[in-house]
Amino acid sequence: MTPKHYAKLVEENAPKSKTALNCLNAFRIGGSICAVGQIIFELLSLWITDEQTARALTTVSLIFIGILLTALGVYDKLARRAGAGTLVPVTGFANSMSAAAIEFKTEGFIAGVGAKMFIIAGPVLVYGAAASVLYGAVLWALHLCGITLF
Repeated sequence: MTPKHYAKLVEENAPKSKTALNCLNAFRIGGSICAVGQIIFELLSLWITDEQTARALTTVSLIFIGILLTALGVYDKLARRAGAGTLVPVTGFANSMSAAAIEFKTEGFIAGVGAKMFIIAGPVLVYGAAASVLYGAVLWALHLCGITLF
C-alpha cells in the first residue's frame, strides 16, 4: 500500500468535521453563560451602589454556580456540547479546579483535594502570572520611552 493510497483511505473513512456546528454551540452556550453573568451583575447593581463590589460579587456568583454545576455533574454534560464555550468564562476555570478536587476527594483533604485541584489549574495560574509580568514589563518599558497605550 502506498502512502498516497493510505491517505486516500484515511480521508474516506475519517469522520467529517463539524467545525461550524461546534463554533455555533460554543458561541451560543458561552454567550449564554456571559448573559447570565450580566443578569446577575444588573440585579446586584440594583442593591449595591458600588460598581466594583457588584462586579466582584458577580464573579464570585459565577464561580459558585460553576462549582455547583460541576458537583451535580451538569457542567461536564454542558461542556461536551459547548466545547470551548464553557472554558472561556470564569466558570470554566472553576470547573477545572473543582472537578479535579471532587475526583480525588477519596485520597484525603491534603493529598487528594488540596494537591490534585492544581493539576489542571496550576499551569493556567503559572502562565497567567508569567504573562502578566511580561506584559507589565513591556508596558513599563514603553511608558519609559514616552509611549502610553492606556
